Amino acid sequence: MRELFGGVPADVRAPVDAAALREAERRLGRAVPARLGALLRETDGVADAYRTDVVWPLARIVEQNLMFWSGEAFAGLYMPFDPLLFFGDNGGGDQFALVVTPERDDVFVWDHETDSRIWVAGGIDEYLRRALAEDGDAGGDWWR
Repeated sequence: MRELFGGVPADVRAPVDAAALREAERRLGRAVPARLGALLRETDGVADAYRTDVVWPLARIVEQNLMFWSGEAFAGLYMPFDPLLFFGDNGGGDQFALVVTPERDDVFVWDHETDSRIWVAGGIDEYLRRALAEDGDAGGDWWR
């Protein structure tokens, strides 16, 4: 555990190297948004005090997005996921994503029960401050 954003405890990991990030982008077929890439070069994911992966490790980002984009697992159930790059979750099934088409810094939460996509933060930094806040609700719905 290490403290981020003014004393908020977070579990951080070893950084991702440039070669791993390039390989991930090759597999994804698109660039990782700049701020997310910068964060991953500092730590390969971030977990909160309850060990919820508010930012997934790079390998999980790649695997989850390839699964969502393939459409095979979710055919006919949900709107397309192509415009989104998922990068974390709340431990309760809802997942957080950046809009990559068109590219935006905004973070949205995808509600797995309703297929709604709700704006929650104006970028990764704001998202992390809110997700890791002491009054945050791990596994809950702090964004509502």
